[in-house]
Amino acid sequence: MNHSLIRCIVGGLMAALATVAGAAEEGKVEVQWLGQAATKITTPGGKVIVIDPWLTSNPKTPPEYKKLEALGKVDLILVTHAHFDHMADAPALSAMHKAPVYAPAGLADSMATLGVMPAEMAPRSNKGGIVYPLGEAAKIKIIATHAEHSSEYRWKNPATGKDEMHLGGEPLGYIIELENGFRIYHMGDTGIFGDMKLIGEHYKPDLILIPIGSHFVMPPQDAAIATRDMLKPRFAIPIHYGTIPLLRGTPKEYMDALGNTPTKVLPLNPGEKATF
Repeated sequence: MNHSLIRCIVGGLMAALATVAGAAEEGKVEVQWLGQAATKITTPGGKVIVIDPWLTSNPKTPPEYKKLEALGKVDLILVTHAHFDHMADAPALSAMHKAPVYAPAGLADSMATLGVMPAEMAPRSNKGGIVYPLGEAAKIKIIATHAEHSSEYRWKNPATGKDEMHLGGEPLGYIIELENGFRIYHMGDTGIFGDMKLIGEHYKPDLILIPIGSHFVMPPQDAAIATRDMLKPRFAIPIHYGTIPLLRGTPKEYMDALGNTPTKVLPLNPGEKATF
């Protein structure tokens, strides 16, 4: 057989295999935890969703991610509530990428009214409604859920240099359904509440990002009850612990309290990724 023809056939086969491998990689969901509740999700279609971006001053964020440019492109930002450790870098990240910020309605209004963000970049939405933040063609939808917490917005007035308290809306969690139907429940900051059972039965999340630190959020033992008895996900990534001494809950305590359960717990270190 002609050697040129052989090289051509082999080259074609290798290119085809590379294409298949690339398509398989693109079809996966990648979740990266960056400390506290900050999370980067890369969807099967290549969209990037950042949740609760507190990075530049977060003591648990790896140094290489303290510069917002390190995230690469960002298509969508979700904020669960108005506290600094969940939304501090959202306005800057939005301006950098022209990415919309979905947040509690009261917080969106406050940021627009105070000039923190342009109103068109902080679109209003609310709990329970299905939102297609990147358009229906993108096949990514989000549903805001209840969270048992508070949501005050502390803003430094540039004219006076003094802190002011403003409306932050009600705290949220988010059900995020991706292009392939994979569902992620980022729970935000929350204590345990009975309707977690309804959320589990109705939305059937594949993965939960669950706070376990205690003091401001669920302790590991309550998080285990929510996981095992209410939400029953396939996977769980513990978040919102260890950032300050008060957040003393640990993944080990969570896993010990969880006991024998079908849920696979993935205790990531800040900066690490999990692929589904």
